[in-house]
Amino acid sequence: MDRDSSLAFILLASVFSGSLVIASVISSKIITVGGVVLPAGILAYCITFVASDVVSEIWGKQKAKQVVLGGFGALVVCLGLIHLALVWPGASFWDNHEAYGSVLGAAPRIIVASIIAYLISQNHDVWAFHFWKKTFRGKHLWIRNNLSTASSQIIDSVIFITIAFYGIIPIIPLIAGQVLIKILIAFLDTPVVYFLVWLIKRPDRERAELRVAD
Repeated sequence: MDRDSSLAFILLASVFSGSLVIASVISSKIITVGGVVLPAGILAYCITFVASDVVSEIWGKQKAKQVVLGGFGALVVCLGLIHLALVWPGASFWDNHEAYGSVLGAAPRIIVASIIAYLISQNHDVWAFHFWKKTFRGKHLWIRNNLSTASSQIIDSVIFITIAFYGIIPIIPLIAGQVLIKILIAFLDTPVVYFLVWLIKRPDRERAELRVAD
């Protein structure tokens, strides 16, 4: 891979880790979309599957596993920093400690849920993507993307919602709503995956065309 491809990999890995961390932080807020109840971090988390599928398609299974491992490290660091911020005494003139704690106080449980669900679902996504890639002999990216992402999203939703919200709110409607929206997003993100793969591979295609022309 050339320098442009290396930069693309770094950007995708950064987007993956950033989306993963912010999804964990903001998921303590429950929102509704068309009457469906969801954690606020759902869209940010779905972005991680786009990034990992593009990495899997272009750089292969081992690079995708490296991105997953990097995301895990980011989550662990985030959990530690949030805990430190919560226990660190506030300045005497700062009056927002209670509000701050009410927002981020749930984050450690959510991040623990994210870590467990993440390790299982993201590793499954990498495995499933390459299983279907082998099955379809590298063709039909849209099928591979949807099958791997949809199954991984179901696994993630069941594990994450159960650990993060069991005993706090009814989890069955939350799981059902999240699975529905995630599968819809997985279907809609297919053109994005195709575009990114095309964009990143374009310099290689252009060089190949120049060599043929010469």
